[in-house]
Amino acid sequence: YGFYSADWLVVAGGGSGGDCTSPARHAGGGGAGGLRTSYGATSGGGSSAETDMSIVSGTVYTITVGAGGASIGTSHNTPGNSGNNSSIAGAGMTTITSLGGGGGGGNTVNGSSGGSGGGGNESDGAGQAGTSGQGYAGGTGSEGGDRGGGGGGAGAVGGTTDGGAGLALSITGSSVTYAGGGASSGSGGAGGGGNASTAGTANTGGGGGSAGSTSGAGGSGVVILRVATANYSGTVTGSPTVTTTGSDTVIKFTGSGTYTG
Repeated sequence: YGFYSADWLVVAGGGSGGDCTSPARHAGGGGAGGLRTSYGATSGGGSSAETDMSIVSGTVYTITVGAGGASIGTSHNTPGNSGNNSSIAGAGMTTITSLGGGGGGGNTVNGSSGGSGGGGNESDGAGQAGTSGQGYAGGTGSEGGDRGGGGGGAGAVGGTTDGGAGLALSITGSSVTYAGGGASSGSGGAGGGGNASTAGTANTGGGGGSAGSTSGAGGSGVVILRVATANYSGTVTGSPTVTTTGSDTVIKFTGSGTYTG
């Protein structure tokens, strides 16, 4: 069997925003999905990119793209739902897994930690933790300001009302920002974070926003492989988008599927 290397990006689904018992109060924004990559800067305070994959010819690699956390009902003092994990798995390799983003806090109840952490609840709640090498914590809520914290992003901690910024990468051949945190009554983080009560952007891992008693859903994740075109097998399932940049082929999975080396 032959071997060749591949760059990769794995972004999990973002968490949804929380909701409050009153439209006048704003719950915490959802945390972005965890982001791990071998291409460019690492998120969540990591010092360098991770190691390229070693692809074995004939081996089937299973790609799982995590869904974003679902929006929740209104006026329930309820934390948002966490996003779902994304991963690459295959025989002879350690599975690469990015963790779903944490849901935002509610009126008085905390959200959850995740790839990036959910924003704190409206009653002075602390932002929830992100995962080292994947994303940052959510921001702190403010009882006096009647708002929760923004969700954490892959590139920054959640703000007082805004979501944390995501991370810009050029694995596809052009710069795209992924994994921004959802807002609490403010602006979503760059990289698909939802504004106020809007959903995170699909296939960015953006966290959902929260405003008043309305929760925005998290955005779904994405998995990308980049290989030398001379090595690309052309055998895929799940209908990924396949493009070329220079001498490389880029395989972008917006839903689950497989790649055979």
